[in-house]
Amino acid sequence: MLVLKWIGVGVLVLFAAIAALFVRRAWVARSGGIIRLSLRVSTLLDGRGWSPGFARLSETELRWYRMFSFALRPKRVLSRRGLAVERRRLPEGQERLIMPADWIILRCTSHQAPVEIAMAKSTLTGFLSWLESAPPGAVSHLALHD
Repeated sequence: MLVLKWIGVGVLVLFAAIAALFVRRAWVARSGGIIRLSLRVSTLLDGRGWSPGFARLSETELRWYRMFSFALRPKRVLSRRGLAVERRRLPEGQERLIMPADWIILRCTSHQAPVEIAMAKSTLTGFLSWLESAPPGAVSHLALHD
C-alpha cells in the first residue's frame, strides 16, 4: 500500500511539473506572441548543441527561453541593435534528424558573439521584417547568402 502511495505522489509531481511548463509559457506569451525557435548553445560537435525553445520579439530585443525549463527569465537575450544575419542554410547532417523539414538555420552576429538560430520558413519572414524595421540609427544588416 505504501508503494502505491509513493507512485501516486510521483505521478502527481510529474503532472504538476508539466502543468508548470505550460503555465510558464502562457505567462511569457501574455504580452505578445511567441515563436518556436531553436538556438545552438554549443558548437563543439558538428550538427549538435541545439536547444529547443521559444522566443518573444520586443521593440529592442529577442528574448529566448528554453522549452523545458522552469526559469521565468530568458536564457538568452539578443539586442536588435547590431544584430546582423550573415547567412542562412538548410539543416545538414544530424541537424536534419532533430529539426522539422521546413526549418532554416540563420548564422547571426551580435555585439556578444556569433549565434546560430533555427526557425520555420514561415517564421523567417516575420523575423527578417522585425530585424529590418529597426528604429532609425539602429544598425541591422541582412546579408543573406544561400
